[in-house]
Amino acid sequence: MENIILNRTASVKRTTKETDIQVSLNLDGTGKCNVNTGVPFLDHMINQISSHGLIDLDIQAIGDIHIDDHHTNEDVGITLGQALAKAIGDRQGIVRFGHFIAPLDEALIQVALDFSGRPHLSYNLDIPTEKVGKYDTQLVKEFFVAIVNHSQITLHIRQLDGINSHHIIEATFKAFARALRMALEIDPRRASEIPSSKGVL
Repeated sequence: MENIILNRTASVKRTTKETDIQVSLNLDGTGKCNVNTGVPFLDHMINQISSHGLIDLDIQAIGDIHIDDHHTNEDVGITLGQALAKAIGDRQGIVRFGHFIAPLDEALIQVALDFSGRPHLSYNLDIPTEKVGKYDTQLVKEFFVAIVNHSQITLHIRQLDGINSHHIIEATFKAFARALRMALEIDPRRASEIPSSKGVL
């Protein structure tokens, strides 16, 4: 089991005509985060993933934010998803499933996920404003679409309560982080096995 844990790191670089993204991560970290995407609210949310998921993250992004934040937001999600997939490899030893309900003042968000190898997103957030600061709240869904498709996870996000846009979004990222942490833990009872009755994910 020790070798699995020590090797759960990855670095991915993705360059397009719109963005240049570098992501490095350690799934068995302590929550150290160094992120600079040029989108301050996105940086704040990525810090939640790192801190509450206990994932060490270094994300550096240069994007066409003079146009808007869309390409950078999406491409950071894509590259982070690719790094997650690379770090866990064939998914040997992981618990696989994770879930969490996170409160943040009046907001209450439920997240359940499965490192199934089958990308699927069910997204049920009702964010009342179009912006949080300068961040377009439609980009929250786009970020999770990108992560889901490139890490090949099944992800359900459900809003149980909430009226403050910032609270709803931040509780979502915190719940995602804790569910991610649960799913990525090494299961000591089958640390050398793929967590599937099929034998492959």
